[in-house]
Amino acid sequence: MAGIISVSRTDLAQRRKKLRRRRQMRIIQAIWRTFAITGLAGGLLWVAVQPVWVLKTPKQVVMKSGNQLLSDETAQSLLVLSYPQSLWRIEPEAIANSLKKQPTIAQAIVRRRLFPPGLNIEIQERVPVAMTQTASGANQGTGNKKVTLGLLDASGAWIPLEKYTSLNPTRKLPNLRVIGSPKQYCLNWAHIHQAISQSTVKVVEIDCQNPANLILKTELGNVHLGVPGPLLSEQIKVLAQMRHLSAKLDSGQIEYIDLKNPDFPLVQMNQKDQKLTPKNPKNI
Repeated sequence: MAGIISVSRTDLAQRRKKLRRRRQMRIIQAIWRTFAITGLAGGLLWVAVQPVWVLKTPKQVVMKSGNQLLSDETAQSLLVLSYPQSLWRIEPEAIANSLKKQPTIAQAIVRRRLFPPGLNIEIQERVPVAMTQTASGANQGTGNKKVTLGLLDASGAWIPLEKYTSLNPTRKLPNLRVIGSPKQYCLNWAHIHQAISQSTVKVVEIDCQNPANLILKTELGNVHLGVPGPLLSEQIKVLAQMRHLSAKLDSGQIEYIDLKNPDFPLVQMNQKDQKLTPKNPKNI
């Protein structure tokens, strides 16, 4: 028994030594990891504060719209940045949000660029689908109302004409024209534009000046639609069925086409009290 007890005590002593060595190794490894992480963090901090990571001039900013590279002057006109500035203190999200507040920009993505130091910016410009014409307050002396020109995209966002043309001097402007205050068409613009864009009858002008009567200027003449609402798509379909009207009637004789009730379209002639009221527009 004495021999067995002696061997057991020896084993226990050896195990204790092994455990102490393992603990010591773990402590040493933890210390080395701490030194390594601290050294790496310090190295990165040192690299970050070096003068090379500084935005010094607008030429370090690369801005693209789709596949088109914008000029330094254009990029500078859209950005509010001070120079010089540490690249690490710049907040890409804040810059992107400020760009999206520009009337010509729908989306923006901003990324830091390390080699060479600078910023990469990608923007998505608003695509105008119509020109707008708004008359406001009479000019002193002449009495004429001031006319403001602008552009609309498909969502109803208004774009100042001079802003758009300064960024896109060679791009063709839309042929469709909208007349009236933005308050009169913005609430229904997305619905109106969607319906008009699907029309097989060419529409050149949308008159929104009277909130009770939306008027389209088309190749067939003026079309009265009444208050824009859920019947708009059906009204446009009926108008498409009447596209052959010009072959049967002289457009000079037509004062306007009344589609306020698409089930009962009316053609108002120039002659007093003379109306054409077809039951089926296909049979006109």
